[in-house]
Amino acid sequence: MGSKNKLKRFRENATFDNVFQPKRDELVELTYPLKGHWHSKRFKNNNPLVLELGCGKGEYSVALAKQFPSKNFIGIDIKGARFWRGAKTAIEESINNVAFIRTQIELIDFLFESNEVDEIWITFPDPQIKYKRTKHRLTNLNFLERYKNILKPGGIVNLKTDSEFMHGYTLGLLHGAGHEVIYANHDDYKNDGSPHEVTSIQTFYESQYLKVGKPITYIKFKFN
Repeated sequence: MGSKNKLKRFRENATFDNVFQPKRDELVELTYPLKGHWHSKRFKNNNPLVLELGCGKGEYSVALAKQFPSKNFIGIDIKGARFWRGAKTAIEESINNVAFIRTQIELIDFLFESNEVDEIWITFPDPQIKYKRTKHRLTNLNFLERYKNILKPGGIVNLKTDSEFMHGYTLGLLHGAGHEVIYANHDDYKNDGSPHEVTSIQTFYESQYLKVGKPITYIKFKFN
């Protein structure tokens, strides 16, 4: 993507009422105004709140919002030029139960109050295979603790990935920590039992993986 196109998207994002772009110091040094108030101030209802972390173009968040109109969805990614597409689609199609936040995932507990979130989706994250990159892996123990903090008791986390490494690494951590793995599948499209929302929604890159026969894996879990 050219720099001019990126700048155009950044400018357009700033006009969208479904895009939020807090600065880091706004979150860390102050109390973010929407923290604890996403239901009342943004969505104007008490429907379940679902996050997609590392949402990319936002296509999964938008598709989930269309499939589940009685839930609220927020896609989070540091690259606003990417989720511009999802935000624009939501506006064009009047999909009002989805929003987007441009920030780093590590700041998530500055955005949401304890027990504010009902469910989390992590879709095709960078597996950060090198050991020195472990701290950036979205299912490492530090990130899992952040998710546990903002989720309601019994809240669900979904991990969908093309990385067998990420799938195995996460399963190992979950079992080691004594958390409940509700469902796990190492090849969603060949094995029976995957939830409808896992196989009925495909991102652009996911469809490319499937064309070359790359397995897509899925884990559904909750914290004990």
